[in-house]
Amino acid sequence: MTAPLSDLLATALSVRAPLIDRLLAEGTEAYRLFHGSVEGAPGLTVDRYGDTLLVQTFHQRLSADDLATIESFYATALPGLSVLWNDRSATNSRVANPLTGAAADAASVPREFSELGVRYRFQGRHEGQDPWLFLDLRAARRRVMAEAAGKSVLNLFAYTCGVGVAAAKAGATHVVNVDFAASSLAVGKDNARLNALPIRVRFVKSDVFPALRQLAGLGQAERVRGKRMPPFPVLEPRQFDLVFLDPPRYAKSPFGVVDLVNDYSAVFNLALRTTLEGGTLICCNNVAQVAADDWLGQLQRSAGKIGRPIREAEWIAPEGDFPSPDGKPPLKVVLLRV
Repeated sequence: MTAPLSDLLATALSVRAPLIDRLLAEGTEAYRLFHGSVEGAPGLTVDRYGDTLLVQTFHQRLSADDLATIESFYATALPGLSVLWNDRSATNSRVANPLTGAAADAASVPREFSELGVRYRFQGRHEGQDPWLFLDLRAARRRVMAEAAGKSVLNLFAYTCGVGVAAAKAGATHVVNVDFAASSLAVGKDNARLNALPIRVRFVKSDVFPALRQLAGLGQAERVRGKRMPPFPVLEPRQFDLVFLDPPRYAKSPFGVVDLVNDYSAVFNLALRTTLEGGTLICCNNVAQVAADDWLGQLQRSAGKIGRPIREAEWIAPEGDFPSPDGKPPLKVVLLRV
């Protein structure tokens, strides 16, 4: 850090003040307060989720003095919010610092917060390591809500289904969330119940590859090269007006490999086949080392090879609480008209 931590926190809060006022006015009480990688303390982030401030460290543990500074600063600047620190500086990024007593109890109790008028669950400590809603995707969820009315929506690698729930809240006529993790879908179902949704949202526990192959009308064999595949739900072919694709950096299963650096096309081509002609496909890539223009070029070439050219491409940048001085945010989101 080049300045005292309290000064860095104060500067970040001051810069965000107009944005926070706008967010609160539209029903959003979840946002990043401090983005240390570009605000003077690499590896340190502070996020608000309703009545909780989630402090996370990714490079090294907080000292007792720095934790006290954070608690003291926000007790004055944003009184009434509790501070929870999750140390994720180990190589596996699992939360390492133990909590005891009342702090442990509070961190394990599900809470609620709102974003863009949509209610979501939040829990400071749970079986996984990431928060249940990624705040840098707010701009993408905002755009989905602007696009979703009267449309069918497919949410892939849905995690806790924030995109799908937001789409249903905004008037989508049919929403399908696909994720392999039952625990994530359970949170998604809780999120759906928190909102007075006008439709019944569908949750599909499945590896994305067999789900996409079936939806695209390509089918999924129960045996591949003589090897029996794991169980998967049977889905009827269907295309969607809007498909949201947010894969992890790397994942390998018997059905296929997700690799955002070397082979985004493997999952992109299947997602494109499930998108209606004239529809919209929103793609995400959270690997910082992947250049946006190079990635878009790959998508355009892949689309051309399967005869589904991209008619229009529009970048969706993270909002101002995730500053990127060089204009190259790690998270890249592009909306494709196909």
